[in-house]
Amino acid sequence: MTALKPAAKADPKLANAWKTKAGRDLSEPELLAMPDSEYMNDKQLEFFRTRLQALKDDLLSNAGETTEHLREDTSIVPDPADRATIEEEHALELRTRDRERKLLKKISQSLARIDAGDYGYCDETGEPIGLGRLLARPTATLSLEAQQRRELKQKMFGD
Repeated sequence: MTALKPAAKADPKLANAWKTKAGRDLSEPELLAMPDSEYMNDKQLEFFRTRLQALKDDLLSNAGETTEHLREDTSIVPDPADRATIEEEHALELRTRDRERKLLKKISQSLARIDAGDYGYCDETGEPIGLGRLLARPTATLSLEAQQRRELKQKMFGD
């Protein structure tokens, strides 16, 4: 394995900005500019808790909109092609909501991990997952290397 290249040098103006702000008010560049020694401190945990909660709230509001949309769209359409189109749109919307339901479960697990003090650390190795990965996928439970190993095993041996 090759070593990961460090991210571009952090902006010196951002290096200490995190000290005066609440975790929920931090920006991504400010979060990334924090020193490694501050990994998963209270402010970072607050940042991710806020992000996860906002994502959860957004998904829940979308679910309500889907229910309303499906109720409103129950008109009888005589043309079979139009009816098929409407049914396909409903099926697509329901598949999307099913994926979001699974994501909601992962979000709840991530919030529980924050409360337990396990958030940000790999389930397999116990090593830090990394801020960049958590920003891209806040529900991640494996480090990049552990995830790559898991995907390689799945590819070789199937599920």
